[in-house]
Amino acid sequence: MTTPTAARPATPETLPRAFVGPGLDPARARGNGFADTRRAFLTATRLGWLLEANWTDPVLFFIYSIAKPLASVLILVFMVNVISGGGSTGLRAFVVVGSSLWSFVFSGVAGLGWAILDDRERYRMLRYVFVSPSDFVVVILGRGVARVAVGLAGAIISLAVGIAFLGVDFDPGRIDWPVLAVAMVLGLWAVIAIGVLIAAVCIQTRQESWQYPEAVAGALFLVSGAVFPLSVLPPFAQAVGLISPLSWWMEGVRRALLPHAPSAIGGTTSLFHDLTGAVEPSAATVLLALSATGVLVTLAATLAFRRSERRAKDLGLIDRTTGS
Repeated sequence: MTTPTAARPATPETLPRAFVGPGLDPARARGNGFADTRRAFLTATRLGWLLEANWTDPVLFFIYSIAKPLASVLILVFMVNVISGGGSTGLRAFVVVGSSLWSFVFSGVAGLGWAILDDRERYRMLRYVFVSPSDFVVVILGRGVARVAVGLAGAIISLAVGIAFLGVDFDPGRIDWPVLAVAMVLGLWAVIAIGVLIAAVCIQTRQESWQYPEAVAGALFLVSGAVFPLSVLPPFAQAVGLISPLSWWMEGVRRALLPHAPSAIGGTTSLFHDLTGAVEPSAATVLLALSATGVLVTLAATLAFRRSERRAKDLGLIDRTTGS
């Protein structure tokens, strides 16, 4: 009596020639490495731009994209002028730079979470994206890049308006270009990492999930020193700000663009002064802290997203529409 043998899985090598066409590439089911990753990222970026623009005229979309951050800057500057009596040019520059950068932060932080919710709730395509050969996180990053680009354009234009019409003391010859370049690269990395972390949360959530990315971005706005120094906050809130890479990123960009602007991290009444004894951090300290906090956020985002992705797949959350 012969014992039955387990059936061997069919592979392109074991299939008859009739089932394997001359143009069949078995690697297409598992991806072709970097080439497929690059193609998936660029395709997702283009799709994200078209969705963000709602397939409208590029000029009209450009005007719409800069209207909101520009209006926010003007509102904050007028509030500062009323409170200070119009005499505090340093505080005005502080607010203009911080609020301009925040439009970029908001787009990057909330954009990835909204990309998950758009594909799952509105377009009902998340399940198909998930089972495609492309890496899921690469597609989500590509979708978020379009929102980051829109936020960056709004930040640049808001800053230009502040310099041209709002009396911001800006001298291109005093820009610390090395600090600015390093801070922008590390800051962009940190913004994307926080966006991935929020996307990991949005995969799991239901009901009013659309409000979560905006709520997280609003909370970070409070403790990031965007429009007021951290020293005005309670010590525990200052501690949260010191471990946030966004605080150090804004401090680094302000230090590079406006060397005489007030510090959002330091001050004689700040927690930073109590911990280090220094009135304000040096440029090297800012970049070192930005690097360290950025690495921590990146590790947390990577672990959270992979675990959230596995859990969502196990529980069937990828193809579930919650009606939120």
